[in-house]
Amino acid sequence: MAKLYSGNSSKKVNYLKPKKETVQFLLNYSKALKISNYKELQFEAFLN
Repeated sequence: MAKLYSGNSSKKVNYLKPKKETVQFLLNYSKALKISNYKELQFEAFLN
């Protein structure tokens, strides 16, 4: 199992080139997400 994770990772990263639209979508999503904590509760709200 160690052989699975010890290889050269540069080969695997080359094909992970997201489109510009995908990156923009994720950035906008993270900006619109508001997480509020109240005591032991966590609330998630989208501000769009």
